[in-house]
Amino acid sequence: MAWHELKAGAETCHWGWFGADTPAVLTVESGDTVVIETVSGGEDVLPPPGFHVPEAQREIIAKAERMLPGHMLTGPVAVAGAEPGNVLEVRIGRIDVTTDWGWNFIKPLAGALPEDFPDYRLVNIPLDRERNVAKLPWGLDLPLNPFFGVMGVAPPPAWGRVTSLIPRAFGGNLDNKELREGATFYLPVFVPGGNFSAGDGHGAQGDGEVNVTAIETALTGEFTLILRKDMKLDYPRAETETHLITMAMHPDLDTCAERALRAMIALLGEVAGLSREDAYMLCSLAADLRITQVVNGAKGVHCMIAKELARPG
Repeated sequence: MAWHELKAGAETCHWGWFGADTPAVLTVESGDTVVIETVSGGEDVLPPPGFHVPEAQREIIAKAERMLPGHMLTGPVAVAGAEPGNVLEVRIGRIDVTTDWGWNFIKPLAGALPEDFPDYRLVNIPLDRERNVAKLPWGLDLPLNPFFGVMGVAPPPAWGRVTSLIPRAFGGNLDNKELREGATFYLPVFVPGGNFSAGDGHGAQGDGEVNVTAIETALTGEFTLILRKDMKLDYPRAETETHLITMAMHPDLDTCAERALRAMIALLGEVAGLSREDAYMLCSLAADLRITQVVNGAKGVHCMIAKELARPG
């Protein structure tokens, strides 16, 4: 099992989209680990002099094709032998914040309260990597909890290029803060190779991501990519050391909750052998429905249950 390094840059990033026609920039074997470097944000969010702006970010701004609006995504990485109908297991290893600043903005007519904040506001936020905190404008030291807001595979070819802003069955802009170091993410494969990309580094985010943005920043992450021909999925799932997670995205939060719950009922049938009725009861007693985000066009809900409760009797 090999290790690979994929640097960010104009030749290795696609800015703003996922597409089945986007060629892989790296091909690996199942079980290999890829260290992926990501950057985040166009010229309009760059900090004043004195902060470190990665050269890769400046290169992407200057040279890369851009689909407006959207994220700077590093990849795609193909996994040899992956075919449509398979599942890509993504084990998330170490995640490092790689610069000394992040950004957050409020955008008029966007976010959870689109009419309450009529003025655009950008804040560049200093990051203290030694202390693992972000310094907010009023003096609060906010602990960093980095994760990738966008992780996904190529969508079905018939969809063409799709914006990176809206999460869908291929993953994408999930903004799920549970997908941090140590989590495992499962994605359905729609094209040969799968073609995994990552970006939208977040230094910290609350469930909801209510003002449109987290602390957007540059991250480098370790991803072990495993081809699963023994699994079938039509939507992303995840797990942490302690919990199983199902996910759903839709413009309506009620629909998200229903779909995430149905997916958890099905998962409990698979892993614990429970009937649908027993799984439904267990979800009512012990599972948590959480709002993933409410700002990406398709909103998100994830359902979580402790692994110790999701086992055969």
